[in-house]
Amino acid sequence: MLRPRPVRLREVADTAGVHPATASRALNPATRARVSEDTARRVLRAAEDLGYRPNPIARSLKTARSHTVGLVVPDLTNPYFPPIVRGIESALEPAGYHAWIVDTHNDPRRERAQVESLRSRHIDGLIVATALRDHPHLRALHADGVPMVLVNRRVDGLDVPCVTPDDVSGITLAVAHLAGLGHTRVAFVGGPATTSTGAARARAFRHAVRDLGLADDPALLTEAPRWSEAAGTHALRALLDAAAACTAVVAASDLLALGCYDALAERGLRCPADVSVVGFNDMPFLARLRPALTTVRVPHHEVGAEAARMLFDCMADPARPARSLLLPVSLVVRGSTAPPRPGR
Repeated sequence: MLRPRPVRLREVADTAGVHPATASRALNPATRARVSEDTARRVLRAAEDLGYRPNPIARSLKTARSHTVGLVVPDLTNPYFPPIVRGIESALEPAGYHAWIVDTHNDPRRERAQVESLRSRHIDGLIVATALRDHPHLRALHADGVPMVLVNRRVDGLDVPCVTPDDVSGITLAVAHLAGLGHTRVAFVGGPATTSTGAARARAFRHAVRDLGLADDPALLTEAPRWSEAAGTHALRALLDAAAACTAVVAASDLLALGCYDALAERGLRCPADVSVVGFNDMPFLARLRPALTTVRVPHHEVGAEAARMLFDCMADPARPARSLLLPVSLVVRGSTAPPRPGR
């Protein structure tokens, strides 16, 4: 059987009684505001009745834009990222853009291959959540003039726009909360210092402990090599094996905090009766844990939406000076924190 011939834009325009250029503007979400609401409704109704499907390839040839954006994440199984992706999509779709999402599995070679694949599809820009403090590949992309926005992390000395939560404020809130409950020996399970997030949160913890007059003991500091539950378990296990007595733990992410739960359970320690735990990010479903996790809430959706808007600015004006956006965070107190037991 012969396939039916695709409906052409001119047929939609003729049915709606408008010029093809007007029909094109009405069918494109990015330019729809340039025609009247009545005209847009007529064109959209005609397109639906005729079964018209826009040809993105033809449009990209005319505009030199693919209306697609590459989104590079380190681990899609990490619950932190899907709400950010939703935020990005909420800003892209009204402008007629779509995202190609790639998961690097935290592998630099895979990241390079995935990004080159995205570039072969003629994406208009990149939103990158995989940045390391020293990241030669991102430096090379920036030197090539690829419009790019970093989300959640930064690259040392690279003048690229970025959107991040206020790491310093979040860690300070967590430590102050524990100090207010009466804890004086608070441990810190940090993330990889190769990431700006890991370095900034560790630095903020050390400052907060000193400012609040808590025990400034290097034995209470440990670093996880990955942002994962297993890495959090291993890190706190090592700290406890070293007999570093503590009554509370601040973890640099919720996944690390979940790992702390596991390490405490291995030792027969109860949370929060024996050790309180605070996380960072407020991933979905934390309120359903037992005990529900006290954590620093990051506005995930807003982080993603702002990153997309910032990328639009970069694409519209490549010479625009790079700017950074620091989004406020808040502390959500749940059942994983309590005053220390008397005598501890």
